Amino acid sequence: MSRLGHKAGSFKMDLDEVSNGGGSSGSAGDLIHRFRHAGDLTGESATRQFAEISITVPWGHISGKWYGPQNVQPILGLHGWQDNAGTFDLLVPLLAPDVAFLAIDLPGHGLSSRLPDGCYYNSVDNLYVIRLIMKQYKWEKVSLVGHSMSSIICFVFAAVFPDKVDMIIGIDALKPHQRPYPSVIRTMETRLDEFLREDERNRSKNEPPSYTYDELIERVYIGTFHSVNKEHCKHIMARNIQKSGKYPDKYFFCRDRRLKFYNYAIGSQELCVEMAHRITCPYLFIKGTQSSYFEDKKYYDEVLEILIKKSNFEYLEANGSHHMHMNNPEDIIGPVNNFIQKFGPAAAAAARQKAKEAAKESKL
Repeated sequence: MSRLGHKAGSFKMDLDEVSNGGGSSGSAGDLIHRFRHAGDLTGESATRQFAEISITVPWGHISGKWYGPQNVQPILGLHGWQDNAGTFDLLVPLLAPDVAFLAIDLPGHGLSSRLPDGCYYNSVDNLYVIRLIMKQYKWEKVSLVGHSMSSIICFVFAAVFPDKVDMIIGIDALKPHQRPYPSVIRTMETRLDEFLREDERNRSKNEPPSYTYDELIERVYIGTFHSVNKEHCKHIMARNIQKSGKYPDKYFFCRDRRLKFYNYAIGSQELCVEMAHRITCPYLFIKGTQSSYFEDKKYYDEVLEILIKKSNFEYLEANGSHHMHMNNPEDIIGPVNNFIQKFGPAAAAAARQKAKEAAKESKL
């Protein structure tokens, strides 16, 4: 099928220097069979030109797509659970051309290294990932855009490190979700047992079940509970699959299967309330009107009531599903661009420079 033609040669040149990240999907040799964006599978051009980058971390590397100028600090884009940097393929082209945007694959997702065998995925560990990236690029502060799981990560990061964030844009999931305690305990039991099973499967090095391109699209579509329009599923599928070594016309999912049993629990509602009080940076939160709240709405409302009283918090309800930034990005791009223009890295850097000059003049 011509639409599945993969330009493996050009991809190999870009990723030859990627270090081994552990497991069968982490080495440079295996990455030549991987895909950076949907066009590597379909022959289409990328939705916007980007540079594939690799950031060294203690367990391997973090992969990412850097859009726009590379001589300025980018906004850091973080995806949802089991998605990858492709989640922003349809939103980023609508940003102002002078805005730099670095969409990364979190550990175990996309082209990033898995955690070593035997290591468990915890939500709070992603705070460490953000700090590592900041250290790598020598950023004093960071501007964050997060969807779903990563929107929650942004909320927590801004509360834990309020002096290290210039701005946040969160999409659809506001805060750590609350569950009845008996349910939390049962979930811990089930997830740990299933994690052990998947960890053993990873060590076996056996190829997972493989599927045709159309079957993969259908599985992604069903897996998101139809949240992503079927024609857009290719954007979050591409970086999560690998060409089968057994069947020439098939592919398998190569994101870390342990992610299915990731520990998302962060803390109590009381902790979430305290976090909301601690957030001081400009913050835009966008909620899809056709999406659920993922918890009893009273918990969401309590935190939103705290945030909405802050002068630099903006709240937007937009028509759309949980993946509205993929299905109808044009409906939210106006407020997003306005917010970035006011509070993004360039605006924040200019404000800091102005403050320094004012302080210098006051001493004269």
